[in-house]
Amino acid sequence: MTRTLASLFGPLQRMALAEDLAAPLLALPIAEGAADPAAADIALSAAPEAGAVALGTAAGPTVPDRFIVSRGLAVVPVRGILTPNMAQYERWFGWATYHGLAETLAHLAASEDAAAIVLEIDSPGGLVTGIEAAAEAIAAAAAVKPVHALVSPLAASAAYWLASQASEIVMTPGAVAGSIGIALTAAAHVQPGANGAQIFEMSSRHARAKRPDASTEAGRAELQRSLDEAEAAFHAAVSAGRAIPAAELAARLSVTDDPQDGGATFRAPEAIRRGLADRTETRAAFYARLTARTAPKPRSPSRAFAARAAAAAALATS
Repeated sequence: MTRTLASLFGPLQRMALAEDLAAPLLALPIAEGAADPAAADIALSAAPEAGAVALGTAAGPTVPDRFIVSRGLAVVPVRGILTPNMAQYERWFGWATYHGLAETLAHLAASEDAAAIVLEIDSPGGLVTGIEAAAEAIAAAAAVKPVHALVSPLAASAAYWLASQASEIVMTPGAVAGSIGIALTAAAHVQPGANGAQIFEMSSRHARAKRPDASTEAGRAELQRSLDEAEAAFHAAVSAGRAIPAAELAARLSVTDDPQDGGATFRAPEAIRRGLADRTETRAAFYARLTARTAPKPRSPSRAFAARAAAAAALATS
C-alpha cells in the first residue's frame, strides 16, 4: 500500500493548516527515499549570490533555489505544506521550510543586490513549530526594505501568518487568504486493538501534559490550552503585521456575530474589506509595478565623458 504525505503528520501535532485546501498535497505519495532518514542528511544553506542550496552527497533531485534576484527584486517562493526544516520536502517537492525562509530573509535584508523582496505564496499552511522564527525574519526584513507578499493563489493559515508580516499583501484575482487558527487531532484507546491487546499510554508522574488523554476532561483542557497558546501568538503576529487592534481582530475574522466563529478563508475582495490584504492585482501588473521601482535607472554621462565625446566628434568632422 502506497503511503501518502498525510501519514507523516501524526496526532497531537499543532497545525496551522487549511485541511480542505491541503487535501491534494496530503494525498501525494511519499517519493521513494524521501522518508529515508539517510536522505535527511542534507546540508541546506542559502548561497548568497545565486540563491541556491548546497547539497550533500545523497542521491535524488536537487533542491530548487530558495530565491532569485532580478533587476533589484528578490523573489522567494513560499509553496507547499510548511515545516520547520523538512529537507526531503524542500528537495523533492520544492516546498518552503521555516528554517530556509529565516535564513533567506536574513540574507536578503542585508543584501545590496535586493532593493525589495517578494514572497510569492501558494500554500495551505503547515506546522506551528518553528514558524515564529520565519515570521520574525520577515518582519525584520520589512523594517529595512519593502517586503511584498503576493498571494498567488493561496495563503492559508501558517502561510498567512508569514504573509501578515510583509509590508503589503497583494492577492491575484481569485486568490484566497485567511484560515487563521490552530488545530490538532487527538485519539484515545477505547477498545482492544486488532491483535486483541489493549494499549495504555503513560507518562511519568510530573509529566502528565506530555501525553494528554483526550478522553478525559483534564486531557482535553491541556490540549485546548496548547491550541489557545498558539492561536494567541498567531493573532498577535497578524495584529502587529496588519495594524489591526488586537481587541478587534477576533470579531473581524469571524463569519458571524460570535468572535469564536473565525478560521474561515476569504477571497480577495472580502479579505481586503476585513483588512487582511491591501489590493488585488494580476501577477503581471504586480511585477511591472515593482520592477519599475527597483530596476536600475539609466546613468547620465559624466561631464568628463561628455567633454571627451564632444572632442571626438569635433575631431571626426575636421
